[in-house]
Amino acid sequence: MKKYPKETDFFLDMDAEFAEEENARYVLMEVPYDGTSTFVKGADQGPRAIIEASDSLELYDVVYGIEAYQSGIYTDKPKLDFSAPEKMVESVYERAKYFMSRGKMLGLLGGEHSVSTGAIRAAKEKYGELSVLQIDAHADLRDEYHGSPYNHACVMRRAQEMGANVVQVGIRNVCAEEKCHIVAENTFYAHQIATENNSWMLRACDQLTDNVYLTIDLDGLDPSILPATGTPLPGGLGWYQLLRFLDIIAQQKNIIAFDVVELCPQPENVVSDVLAATLVYKIITMLEAKR
Repeated sequence: MKKYPKETDFFLDMDAEFAEEENARYVLMEVPYDGTSTFVKGADQGPRAIIEASDSLELYDVVYGIEAYQSGIYTDKPKLDFSAPEKMVESVYERAKYFMSRGKMLGLLGGEHSVSTGAIRAAKEKYGELSVLQIDAHADLRDEYHGSPYNHACVMRRAQEMGANVVQVGIRNVCAEEKCHIVAENTFYAHQIATENNSWMLRACDQLTDNVYLTIDLDGLDPSILPATGTPLPGGLGWYQLLRFLDIIAQQKNIIAFDVVELCPQPENVVSDVLAATLVYKIITMLEAKR
């Protein structure tokens, strides 16, 4: 069978027939936006790094015993409007709405966390009752930041305003002005998770509605395993801890879309790129295993 060359822009090193849009169950949409980040720049290079690192992955998953790519994974590289944060959000919304209307399982590859806002809006319109499950070091609940309500530090506040039920996991950095928007029973702080067994996973799952939009800011992971992010903080989730939690969610809830954001590649160290690519494929594999 024909294969794409190594320098392809498509996710994974797989036969060409599985990467075509028409027959693909999954769509990975690249959103290389880094317009509002305020610490380490470079998240706009995250989607490319994930695509390139995915070439190193095996297609068979030893945990689930399947090759999830066979359901088709199309990599979308849309022309989006990055001229202003609100224009980016609107153009992501329109593109996400298009794929959701076609019954595709959409995954965004960021880019800074603000790219999630448009996709969450499209999901909320399509599914009505919706939870947003956020894995993150930061609450992202500011009303606005640096003059914009569409800053990466505001994405979960916008989700709340849309009427989504926001459940936050791994949080360890909150500013004073965000406290009034924190929903105590929906917030699972990293310092609390660190001192108990995995019972928090079931409690977090119980706070979710049936339909779930999953958003993973990679700084939710500990920087000892993923240092390449724009705002790293110590004390994050471990790899298998995250996977156990996601498996519970995938089995008990209906994940309707997802994103993986805030990879800020370090050219001298591709470990974070490979982890992010592995995570994207693992999420797809979990979804396939449930079918």
